Amino acid sequence: MTQSHEGTADTGPVAVADDEPDLLRDQFRQLLRYPRLIAGGVLLGLLGGAWLGYSTSDTYVATSDVVVRAAIEDPFNPSVATDKILDMNTERQAATSRRTAELAADALGFRGDADALLEGLQVTNPPQSQVLSFSYTSQDPQVSERRANALVKAYLDDREQDTDRTRDAMLKGLQKQLDPVSKQHDELAATLENGGGTEADYTVKANLLGRITELGNRISNLRSLDTTPGKVIKEATVPTASDGPGWALSLGLGGAVGIALGLLMAWARLVFDPAARSEGDVARALRAPVLGALPRTRDTDPLLTEDRQDSPLAEEYRSIAYRLAYDRRFADRRRLLVAAPRGSSRTAAAVAVNLAASFAETGKRVLIVEAELRRPSLEGQLRAREISRSSWGHGAESDEWPGRRRLTVDAGESGSFDLVPGTRVRNVARALTSPEMSRLVEEADDPKVTVIVLTPPVFAYADALALVDRVDGVLVVCDPRGVHRSQLARLRDLITGAGGTVLGTVMHRGQRGRTGQEQKSKRGKRRGATEGSPGEPAAGHRSMASSWSAADHRRDDRGRGAEEADLGDGSTTVALRIIAPPDRS
Repeated sequence: MTQSHEGTADTGPVAVADDEPDLLRDQFRQLLRYPRLIAGGVLLGLLGGAWLGYSTSDTYVATSDVVVRAAIEDPFNPSVATDKILDMNTERQAATSRRTAELAADALGFRGDADALLEGLQVTNPPQSQVLSFSYTSQDPQVSERRANALVKAYLDDREQDTDRTRDAMLKGLQKQLDPVSKQHDELAATLENGGGTEADYTVKANLLGRITELGNRISNLRSLDTTPGKVIKEATVPTASDGPGWALSLGLGGAVGIALGLLMAWARLVFDPAARSEGDVARALRAPVLGALPRTRDTDPLLTEDRQDSPLAEEYRSIAYRLAYDRRFADRRRLLVAAPRGSSRTAAAVAVNLAASFAETGKRVLIVEAELRRPSLEGQLRAREISRSSWGHGAESDEWPGRRRLTVDAGESGSFDLVPGTRVRNVARALTSPEMSRLVEEADDPKVTVIVLTPPVFAYADALALVDRVDGVLVVCDPRGVHRSQLARLRDLITGAGGTVLGTVMHRGQRGRTGQEQKSKRGKRRGATEGSPGEPAAGHRSMASSWSAADHRRDDRGRGAEEADLGDGSTTVALRIIAPPDRS
C-alpha cells in the first residue's frame, strides 16, 4: 500500500541559501509593502518641517558678545590667572537673572513683567573663553537689537555696581581699623615728645606705625582698583534676515526625517508581522523554492484558464510545469500532490488543473485524482465527460471511491486529461488508504503518465498527510499574506514528518469576491439544480448518501468562518474522521 521512493528519502528539503545582499534587498522590498506607514511618516515629517518653517519665518535674532573681566589690582600681572578667578557658569546665570532683566526693563521703559524680557534671551559661553554671547529672538528686528544691547548693558552695569559696593564696604572696614590705630599712635608720639614714656613705648610706637602703613597700603590699592566689568566686543545690530532655515530647507529636512520615520515604522511593523510577506519569507519557511506567483483572480473565473495560447496566466502555469519537469525528484515518476495550507482549496484546484493541461501539451497522459472527499467540486467546474472504461489499469471492483468512474476533461488546444472525481464517502481514511488509491498513484510508473493528486487544506484535515509518502513531492499553494511564517514552518515539519518532500511553492494574491448580483445568481442556480447534476451519487446510493450527508451538510452550513475558528492558528491538523450515518431510531 505504501511505496518507498528512492531518492526522495535521501534528498532532504531544498535549502534556500540567500547571501547577505539578497537578504537586504528582500528586506527593503518588504518595507515597501507598507506604503501607508511610510507615507504617514513622510506626512508627519513634512508637517513638522512646515511648522518649523512657519514658526521661524518671522523671527529675528540680534547677537552681542562681551568679554568678562575680573576686578584685579594689576591686570598686566602675568602671574594672575583670570580664568581661575572667573566662574563663567556663574556669570552666565547672573546674565539671565531677574536682576538683570529689571535693570534692562527700567532702561527700556518696559511696562510688563521683567521676566518676560528673558523669554527671548539666550546666553552662551564658548568653551575655553571668558566671552558671553547674548542672543535675543523677537518677531521685530529692531526690538531684538534694542533688547539685546539693553540686557548686555544691564548685566555689565549690575556687575560693576556689585564690584563697587564690595570695594566700598572693604574700604569702610579698613578705615574703621585704621582710625583707632592712628589715634593711639598720635597719643603715644605726643607723650614721647614731651619726654615721658619708657623704652617699651618706643617699641609699641613702631608697631603701630607698621600697622598704619599696612592698612594705608590696602586702602590705597582698593581706591586704585579698576572695577570695569568687561568689554563689548560685538554690539548687537538690527538683523536684516530672519533666523529660520527657510521654507525650502525646513520642508526638505522634514521630508528626510519623515522618510526615516516612515521606514522605521515600516521596519517595526515588519519585525512584529507574523505573516509571510515575500517570496523570501515563504522560501525560507518551507526551505523550498517559489516556483511561480499568480496574479489575483476572481472566484467566478473558470478553473481551467481559457485562451491558453495567448494568456499570461497560462504561461505562468507552463513555467511552473517546466520547472517541476526538470526537478529530478519529480521527473522520475511524476507523482505530485497539490494542497493549500488553510482556507479555500479553489486556487489549489486551479493550479492542479492548469498544470495538468500544461503537462498534456508536452504529450504526457495526465490523471488528476481529486482526493477532496468532503466537498468535491472539480466535476462540476470542468468540461468533463465520462468515458466508458478506464485507461488506468484494471479499475476497481468496488463502487466506493475511487470506483470505476473516469472522466476526460477537454483543455482545448492543450489536449485533454483524465479526472477521477471526488465523491462523498462514509470513511475518508479508508478510501484514501485503499489499494485502489495506491493503484491509481502507481500508474505514474509509466514514463508517459503524470499523476496529480488534489487534497483539502493540510491544516483543515490530515488527508494530505495520508498521501504524501506515495507521491514524489508536494506543491504548496498559498497566499503569503494569509498564513504565518510559523505556520509554513509547521507545514513543512508535518510533510517531512509524514515522509514527504516539499518540491516548491506557488504563491497567489487571493481571489476577489463576487458582487451581490453574482451571489444571488449563483444561489438561484443552486436552488434550481436537478438530481442529474454532475457529481450526484447514483440512484442505488441516494438513500445511503442522504442519510450521512445531512450531518455533514449541517457542518458545511456553519460557513467557512466557523471552520477557520475551529482550526485555531493552523498549527495542528484535524484527525482523519469517519463520517458515520446518523442514528435512525
